[in-house]
Amino acid sequence: MDIREKIKKFPDTPGVYFWSDSKGEILYIGRATSLKKRVSQYFRKDIDPRIGEMVHKAKDIKYQITDTILDSVILEANLIKKHWPKYNVQAKDDKSFIYVVIPDSDYSYPMLVRHHDLKKFPKVKNKIFGPYQNATLVKNALKIIRHIFPYGKCKLGQGKPCFDHQIGLCPGACVGEISKKDYQQNIKNISLLLSGQKKRLLKKLKKDNPDTARALTHLQDVILLANDELTSIQSINRIEGYDISHLTGKEVYGAMSVFSGGKPDKKEYRLFKIKTALGGDDLRALEEMLARRFNHLEWSRPNLVLIDGGRPQIDFVDKFFKKNNISIPMVGISKFGGDSLVFPPQTKPEIKNMTESIKMILLAVRDEAHRFGNRAGRQKRRKI
Repeated sequence: MDIREKIKKFPDTPGVYFWSDSKGEILYIGRATSLKKRVSQYFRKDIDPRIGEMVHKAKDIKYQITDTILDSVILEANLIKKHWPKYNVQAKDDKSFIYVVIPDSDYSYPMLVRHHDLKKFPKVKNKIFGPYQNATLVKNALKIIRHIFPYGKCKLGQGKPCFDHQIGLCPGACVGEISKKDYQQNIKNISLLLSGQKKRLLKKLKKDNPDTARALTHLQDVILLANDELTSIQSINRIEGYDISHLTGKEVYGAMSVFSGGKPDKKEYRLFKIKTALGGDDLRALEEMLARRFNHLEWSRPNLVLIDGGRPQIDFVDKFFKKNNISIPMVGISKFGGDSLVFPPQTKPEIKNMTESIKMILLAVRDEAHRFGNRAGRQKRRKI
């Protein structure tokens, strides 16, 4: 069967996929929130040339379904470690892979380590998991795991509860609320999960701790979903967020935050001192900021524009974009509407669905624009 025809029958579920050549050798291993959607993207015209070469060489593609996105992240890493596919290694040059290291000590905890630092952690004294291909994804995975199996990063027996203990992420080694045996059991459970032995772990938990077993079975991995969806859609890489700040009514600043690949790109942030709009007129301030920003033809263009505002702001900016022939997808976040997303009229359903899937990242973009605007604005005022 033709590969493209085979992909049409792929499920719309999380999992891991394997590209292989005519000899059955695995060329590349990847993971997906939706196997069908992700693998279909390999036939886009703007695909990376290296990946295009791999697709041309491939003669078959298979998949393995997982229960959750977290499971797919763990399975992908363990399979890459087992097979070391050519195009996975080429993509990272083996140096930028991420590993999770758990030292063999009484009150250890998972740490993220780059490949070039692994030599500092000998295998006889540390448990090592990976390689993982995305640092943000692994950090988010550990956040989810820590809610189920808490661990501490604080000073042992410090006499007062650490902040993580107050929010339920540290089991209380800092104040003597957990024994060494119970703490180490949490770490052993994390090790079982990261090594791909979830079924064994669940069997043990159902007997010893049914509540934890249920939490692991029904975990909410929306953080991973947001990151996975963003990295899977090549056309959405650069997101620009815009916010207006005015600590006094006299001086108004417009802030632009930038996220690339789902992470803040602070060197790209820009601050605009609003010169023509009257104080309190946020719509005209937005217009001035956007006009000045899009006059910079030398700057990279965003794939998505985020406005801190609801329907009035979005309708106003939509008219501005149409007037100036700016055809970039746009979304607003309405804090008065419970942080709901607001779209211009005639926004395509696929854009809405994609944007909804990365809402957590968009909230971070909005918060960064607000933080940057307030902080930079204060600094400029102090210099005046």
